[in-house]
Amino acid sequence: MIPARLQATRFPRKLLQDLGGKSVIARTYLNTKATGLFDDVMVVTDSQEIYDDIKSHDGQVIMSQTEHSCGSDRIAEAVLAIDTDIVVNVQGDEPFTDKTSLKHLLNVFYQKDAEQIDLASLMTPLQDETDILNPNYVKVIVDNNNFALYFSRSPIPYSRNQQAPTQYYRHKGIYAFRKQAILDFSTLPMRSLEAAEQIECIRFLEYGKTIKMVETQENSFGIDTPQDLVRAKAFLNQQNQ
Repeated sequence: MIPARLQATRFPRKLLQDLGGKSVIARTYLNTKATGLFDDVMVVTDSQEIYDDIKSHDGQVIMSQTEHSCGSDRIAEAVLAIDTDIVVNVQGDEPFTDKTSLKHLLNVFYQKDAEQIDLASLMTPLQDETDILNPNYVKVIVDNNNFALYFSRSPIPYSRNQQAPTQYYRHKGIYAFRKQAILDFSTLPMRSLEAAEQIECIRFLEYGKTIKMVETQENSFGIDTPQDLVRAKAFLNQQNQ
């Protein structure tokens, strides 16, 4: 499921911006479908323009029946009547999502601690200080078994001891949910930490859900700002050379 809202706060209409002859949302949909990992790939949107764009690529798209404040709520409405065990949420502004990362994400539900997992998500190492300080890059810290402890737009952990080895991870906006976990999410009110950080996956932690993080080295990236779109166009041109 690919939630797609047209009027994003930081970059309105970003999903319909041109990226190498196709919209950002169309590239996300087509790349996700091309992995061959899923029974169905669907865009869920509140926008007639996005609906029509996906249809023009012979894609599957669902129009939301009510307004939603976040993508997880939008997906919960859409999957309520769908018979499925695992639901993967690929953000509409992640046009370079790769098959390898998605495959590793799905594999956690077949590992020995699978019964402890309510949902899983991806993280990638951050090295550049500018990226570490960038509030548009959500950071995550994990325990010894790679279960998420917290997410923040601030650099976490805070490196008070400059001599201690510190690895920062960026949270990538891709999730694999058990269906019941995402249905539960949609019934739970937002609490203070989620409201402060504006990071919806914090809601799962605040209500005691477990999030298994999967490290990926793949250097894909989302589009949050006009500058990211410029970078995405350059990245796509490099891929096509």
